[in-house]
Amino acid sequence: MSAQNLTLKAEQKFSEFLNLKDLKYTSQRKTILEESLNVSGHFTADDLLDIAKERDKSISKATLYRTLSLLTEAQILEEHDFGNGRKSYEPLLGQSHHDHLICLECKKIFEFENDEIEQIQEREAAKIGFQILHHSHKLFGRCSACSGKAH
Repeated sequence: MSAQNLTLKAEQKFSEFLNLKDLKYTSQRKTILEESLNVSGHFTADDLLDIAKERDKSISKATLYRTLSLLTEAQILEEHDFGNGRKSYEPLLGQSHHDHLICLECKKIFEFENDEIEQIQEREAAKIGFQILHHSHKLFGRCSACSGKAH
């Protein structure tokens, strides 16, 4: 799906979500949504605020945080805690499921996909009649570059 189609799909999904909550789809929320989809990789609220303010100086930190919460609740963005004391976000739409390896030294985040892990999870859940709705794996350690450094 093209970036433009993803944006349109996200806008429609967010607009419908806001309608269900009797909230307005303001120009500020639209800007925050669009810019969150344009960021490559993981981003923090501060990263997004800097970018969004370039388009609309009236966007406050409070508006950004409320909108990020709504975008997460609408399952347009996913919120992560990578152990650095700050929440990070990434778009969910148009991405295949993946998990994360986080280097505790250099703070780099590596994404990976593994069908075997997914199958094991499904099999284990099925054994007890459990339906997985969502999951997230975050594995913390040292990357190859940091493992070779003297400590």
